[in-house]
Amino acid sequence: QVQLVESGGGLVQAGGSLRLSCAASGTVFRINTMAWYRQASGKQRELVARITSDGSTNYADSVKGRFTISRDNAKNTVYLQMNSLKPEDTAVYRCWVYITTTRDGYWGQGTQVTVSS
Repeated sequence: QVQLVESGGGLVQAGGSLRLSCAASGTVFRINTMAWYRQASGKQRELVARITSDGSTNYADSVKGRFTISRDNAKNTVYLQMNSLKPEDTAVYRCWVYITTTRDGYWGQGTQVTVSS
């Protein structure tokens, strides 16, 4: 089994910063892609950022230049540095990882990010 534990969410004023972390444990050999998704109230879930095992990244257009995804393979952890936050970034953020050995994806429980204007 794989467990994902997220941290770092909270309440911040517009223009502020937050750093989300997601640590994987359990059967986590050969983590391939790691990603962050978000879902705002009343909206569909959307991909925020993704990073592959070789470090390639891609971002949603709405966060380019403000958010940075990174990973620490030794710690099986993915991070999302969020700068210049806007009220429209308010959402529940969930991490997702794909593990090659199990050929399956796994979700974190989610962490709330609220940006006040």
